[in-house]
This record gives sequence, structure tokens and C-alpha cells, in this order.
Amino acid sequence: MARYTGPKFKLSRRLGISLSGTGKELKRPFPPGQHGPTQRRKISNYGMQLQEKQKLRHMYGLGEKQFRTLFNKAQKMSGIAGENFMFLLETRLDNLVYRLGFSNSRAGARQLVSHGHVTVNGKKVDIASYSVSPGDVIGLRERSRGLATIKEALENRSHVPAYLEFNDTALEGKFIRLPERSELAQDVDEKQIVEFYNR
Repeated sequence: MARYTGPKFKLSRRLGISLSGTGKELKRPFPPGQHGPTQRRKISNYGMQLQEKQKLRHMYGLGEKQFRTLFNKAQKMSGIAGENFMFLLETRLDNLVYRLGFSNSRAGARQLVSHGHVTVNGKKVDIASYSVSPGDVIGLRERSRGLATIKEALENRSHVPAYLEFNDTALEGKFIRLPERSELAQDVDEKQIVEFYNR
């Protein structure tokens, strides 16, 4: 399944979460469309599981095949499958570039990575799905530090998560540790996603 390229605000309203992280999309707290405000359909268990899966998939901007592959990897790890899955999504390079504030969105962060602007431990990495390990240092190539989009994103950055450490002088961040579940999205029920794939 190809990556979603349709209207992001409509998708956010349909799923009931802010995919941009700003909350602007949810000024109208009902689904899009002519009958959005009056819709009162009862959702089945399958529908709820599917909705949770779609929330998380669109939040991180992954295609269905890539999303399922990562879930299968999480299931083979020791521990709770749902939490492992969240941790694997969070340790993707494009996501951590976004978390560090080099971009205003995950889509923008993915573009920075694929265009070769990002380094891991001093070496250029242009694979957005690259899995970052605790202790790795994420930075920018010398010629990329003056990019207007990066400067603007850093100025508008609200905060850096506790599992990351940012050096303003060197313009690089260190991935200190794996995040805790309480530090990740609270409006996603990963147990429903596990049930969806284990049907």
C-alpha cells in the first residue's frame, strides 16, 4: 500500500488525533464530510482495532507492508509485543530527527534523511527506517547546517524528550536510552493493534 498523500486535516479528524502534533486539525471535533457532526455509528471491535492501527501507522507515516514487517519483528522480541512495537517505531531515524527538532514534521524529517543531510555517529545515513541504538549521536552534515528549513524548525521546537540529549552548539543529539511507554503517544491503544494482527 502506497503512502497516504491525501488531505492531512481530514485524515486527522477522521482518526480523532492530531497527526501534525499541533492540534490545529481538531478545531472541529467531529469527522469530516457533510454528515460529520451528526454521525453516531456504533463501531465494532474490529473497527476499533483497525482505527487504532491506522492512527499509529499514519502518525509515523508508514506504508502497510512496512508497518506489518515492523510489528512481526516486535512480536519476536522478548517483553510486551505492543510496547516493543512502539519502541521500534520511536527508534527510527526519521522519527528521532523530528523529535530533536530538525524538522517540524516526520514527513519533513524523512526528506532530510533521504536527501543525505543527516549523520549518525559522524557517518551519512540516508535510510529513514534506520534503527538508532542507545548511545548513537544524530547530527547534520556540515553543508546542511545552514538550511533555512532546519533553522526555522529549531527555532519553533517546543521541547526535546527526556530520552534524547541535544547539544545546541554542535547541532547534534544523542539517543540516551529507550523511551518509556509513558513518554510516548497516550491516545493510541497498542493492545488493540496486537489484537488486530493476531486475529
